[in-house]
Amino acid sequence: MYDGNAELGRNDECWCGSGKKYKKCHLEFDERLQKLAEAGEEVPPRDLLKTPEQIRRIKESARVNVGVLDLVAERIQEGVTTQQIDEWVYDYTTQQGAIPAPLDYEGFPKSVCTSVNEVVCHGIPSADEVLKSGDIVNVDCSTILDGYYSDSSRMFCIGDVAPELKKLVEVTKRSVELGLEQVRPWGHLGDVGAVINAYAKENGYAVVREFGGHGIGLDFHEEPFVSFVTRPGTGWVLVPGLMFTIEPMINMGKHRIDMSDPNGWTVRTKDGLPTAQWEVQVVVTEEGYELISW
Repeated sequence: MYDGNAELGRNDECWCGSGKKYKKCHLEFDERLQKLAEAGEEVPPRDLLKTPEQIRRIKESARVNVGVLDLVAERIQEGVTTQQIDEWVYDYTTQQGAIPAPLDYEGFPKSVCTSVNEVVCHGIPSADEVLKSGDIVNVDCSTILDGYYSDSSRMFCIGDVAPELKKLVEVTKRSVELGLEQVRPWGHLGDVGAVINAYAKENGYAVVREFGGHGIGLDFHEEPFVSFVTRPGTGWVLVPGLMFTIEPMINMGKHRIDMSDPNGWTVRTKDGLPTAQWEVQVVVTEEGYELISW
C-alpha cells in the first residue's frame, strides 16, 4: 500500500479494530486512498487515522481538558497570577486521574501555557506575572488520560479591554470557526489555512508562520503540521479519521516573531504588538467533522 504497511487479504480482520473482515470494512476505503496517492495527492498514512475506539478514548481525555478550561473561565480575573492558573490546571487534571501534557514535556516546567498580550505562545506561568485590567491572555491546556491526548486553548479578556484588542480576540475566534467550515471529508488541509489567512488579512492582521496546528491523539504532536498560511486545494487530503488541531496565532502587527527569550520557550511578536490564539481539536468524519476539544 501507499503508506508502506502490509496489504491485507480480503478475508483478513480489518486493521481498524472493528473485528470485521477487511472486504466488508475498509477495503474500498483503502483502494480510494491508494488511487489518491498514485494521483500525487498527499494522503495520511493509515496508522494516523483514528479508529472509533481510539476516538472514544481521546474524547475521555478531552472531557478533562474542556473541564480545565471551563474552570479557568470561572476563576480568571484581574489580580490573578499566571502561577495560580497553573495550579488550578494541575490540581483539576490530576484529580481527574489525568496528567497535564506540557509538564516536563521537553523540559517545559509548568502544566499549562499562559501567553499574555504580545506573547505568541509558550508563556511560562509565574507568581510574578499578575493579570491586570486591559490584558488579553491565552490559556493553552493539554491533557493525557490513559495514554490518550487532547489539546485546546481559549482567549480571556481581563477587566476593561480596549476595543482594538477585543476585535483581535473576536476575529481570531471567528477565523477558527471559518477554518472548521472547511473541514470536510476528502477535501484538503490547505483549505483550512487559506480561509483563516484570508480572513486575518481582511481585518488588517498577520498570521504567524513558524507555529501552527498538529496531529494529535495517540501522541502530543503527530503529523501533519497544520499551517495557516496555505493555498486552497493543497496539503493533506482530509481523510475520515484524521485528527488535528486548528490553532492560528494572529498578530495585530506583522507576522514576525521573537524567539530570543532566555527561558528557551516564550515566543513574542517581533514588533511588541498584541497577538491572539484560539485552539480546537477536531476529527474528520464521513459527514464532515466532530469537535473533540475546545
